[in-house]
Amino acid sequence: MDILNFAELINLLTVLTIAAAVAGFMAGLLGVGGGIIMVPALYYAFTVLDFDIVTRMHLSVGTSLAIIIPTSIISTKTHMEYDAVDFKMVKSFGFFILTGVIAGTFLAVSMKTPSLVLFFSVFAFIVGLFFIFLREQLVENPKTISNLVKKISGVIIGFISVPLGIGGGSLMVPFMRTFGYDIRKSIGTAAAVGFLIAVSGTITMISGGKIIDNVNTPFSIGYINLLGFLVFVPVTMIMARLGAKAVYKINKRLLSKIFGTFLIIVSIRSFIEFLKIS
Repeated sequence: MDILNFAELINLLTVLTIAAAVAGFMAGLLGVGGGIIMVPALYYAFTVLDFDIVTRMHLSVGTSLAIIIPTSIISTKTHMEYDAVDFKMVKSFGFFILTGVIAGTFLAVSMKTPSLVLFFSVFAFIVGLFFIFLREQLVENPKTISNLVKKISGVIIGFISVPLGIGGGSLMVPFMRTFGYDIRKSIGTAAAVGFLIAVSGTITMISGGKIIDNVNTPFSIGYINLLGFLVFVPVTMIMARLGAKAVYKINKRLLSKIFGTFLIIVSIRSFIEFLKIS
């Protein structure tokens, strides 16, 4: 890893700070955890820092999960002030999400960087389409969700979230909206579920990096990079609260379309990166 000159360092910190602000705000506003923005930003940072290509995407994913822990706490607490968190739903998902997270960690550490980048690119594209076309067009009358559906969905959400470095909101929000839950309740509950995924995912990515792959990247513990964590956390914590408050004041339909378009761009950029490194 070469030493960065001052201009490169300022550029890197600027990009990370802007990405952290956007990720934190979106985490609170849309219940998406912010990981879908943080992962490509962290990947860019680790590319500039010339981290090993073999572990670069894994570090981005693991660090993103660690950053989501404080972000999800702030977001959840803010939504609780508006009685917009369904803790019964969170509790019913808990064990099954943990099961999915453990399985997802094994998938993440076993995947090569190009495969992980492609996986992220495809998912970002799908979520982008959801935010553009479907987010506000789902049913509005809550339906009962069977225990079997909760178990299966919990495992799937946890399983997919770890390799993507997300808090599960990108999956949890559309899941609850499909069953007719209010958009604000869906976002608040997704934030709480994101905390469970982030904590368990962080622990397993640290363990996976240290025990399974014996990673020894500078300033990192397993697949968690401490520099990325320290830059992102203070900014995302502030912006997550602002985003959560904005849920009750802003026109989310327009913002959803803008965010969806942004994700499509991120997806295309990630796919180009996949073609370069594969």
